[in-house]
Amino acid sequence: MVLLTVVVISAVIARLSGQSFSWYDEVAAIMLAWITYYGSALAALHRRHIGFDTVLLAMPIKARLAALLVGEAIVLIFFLLMARAGLQVLEVLAGDTLISLTWVPVQFTQSIIPIGAILFILCQLLSLPSYWETTADGVSLEHAEIEEEVEAEMIKNKDRT
Repeated sequence: MVLLTVVVISAVIARLSGQSFSWYDEVAAIMLAWITYYGSALAALHRRHIGFDTVLLAMPIKARLAALLVGEAIVLIFFLLMARAGLQVLEVLAGDTLISLTWVPVQFTQSIIPIGAILFILCQLLSLPSYWETTADGVSLEHAEIEEEVEAEMIKNKDRT
């Protein structure tokens, strides 16, 4: 993210001075895609991706845990398919290079697809035991985070007075 910020600021300064980078648009788009894939894996590790805790927790415990397993299976199958498709894409792109930086293989830039999918799977599996426990206990990750923020804000306001 820091590198993308440096690239964007450098490109803006270069354009303002009348010199633009020929590679900027292509490289910035690739860097943004990489940040998105790595960020989604990090979100999976902390269970901060889109979820339906309220719906899940409204179910009886057996149905809740069964729904959790079904949901996890769907997510894992999706990302397994994505990793497989990403590897197939890499095969198709063999020999291609970026237009502006001809020494950079497109396979390198697109390798984030299978890498990101595998990272997401690993993070999802690593966070599953604690998510299972939390869900079995009937605790919402969303509500717990909101309550923590409200409590922190109340303490901050109390310190000001």
